Amino acid sequence: MRIITVKKNDAGQRLDKFLSKAVKGLPTSMMYKLIRTKKIKVNRKRTEQKYILCEGDEIQLFIKEEFFDSPEKDTSALETITPKLNILYEDENIMLLNKRPGVLVHEDSDAGENTLIMHVKAYLCQKDEYDPRGEQSFAPALCNRIDRNTGGIVIAAKNAEALRVMNEKIKNNQLSKSYLCLVHGVPKKHYAELHAYLRKNSKDNMVEVRDTEFAGSKEIITRYKVLKSYGQERSLLEVELVTGRTHQIRAHMSHIGHALLGDGKYGINRDERSKGFKYQALYAYKLYFKRTGEDNALSYLEDKTFSLDKEDIWFLKE
Repeated sequence: MRIITVKKNDAGQRLDKFLSKAVKGLPTSMMYKLIRTKKIKVNRKRTEQKYILCEGDEIQLFIKEEFFDSPEKDTSALETITPKLNILYEDENIMLLNKRPGVLVHEDSDAGENTLIMHVKAYLCQKDEYDPRGEQSFAPALCNRIDRNTGGIVIAAKNAEALRVMNEKIKNNQLSKSYLCLVHGVPKKHYAELHAYLRKNSKDNMVEVRDTEFAGSKEIITRYKVLKSYGQERSLLEVELVTGRTHQIRAHMSHIGHALLGDGKYGINRDERSKGFKYQALYAYKLYFKRTGEDNALSYLEDKTFSLDKEDIWFLKE
């Protein structure tokens, strides 16, 4: 028999979700069977797979030792990486990071260790705020994603409770994100709220936008304000996402005839790379935590705004 004691970063999640991370050698179907047959208990009592764990709970597992066999967590990479992070804000719960264009947020087959999340883990590991060997189910995580070739503010959670609360805030639209972008031409309206429908084609990682609903589409709402125009050739916009769909700003602005400069997917000028636009001119530059009155681990952030300086945004540099 093995006993696992639930730690602070393990609490608040379902038993089955926790076990899938803490006992990786245990097949999912067998795990459910063992819970049903009382081979897995919590505090020596029969339990259910949906039981929400509390700090200090003891999980008794009457299973073969072979299911616990897994490679020792290797922290050598985290200890040797030199973290390259542009930190806008940090406290004991979260980090707000300025992700540069070209940086991948999560691992893929090509990126290896050179991803934003790996640099976050290395940074916290080297500060002794994250110990992979001591964690049973949690690792620092990014709460929002930004396309590889887009820059802007990314939120990282340093503990499980912060991750849970931040994910709830994002799900319930309690965060307001604003973007800056350079577009071709000058929109006729100085300010507008655009409504349309978007459908993603996963095969080619492109989206299609139409004015009316069509099969497989979802509604999109995009607000913009013209901040500055450069003759009739281009203009600087502040954009707010009311809905957050894949490539929404890029595709929606292109749909109304004002594609982003440097956009290779939805743009209109294929020669922009030679003019210094290696990436689409889009930056998530401001984040506002709406006031909700809720009492949680991140209440102190409510009604606060975090924004990047002009010097942090590559296409605004003189």
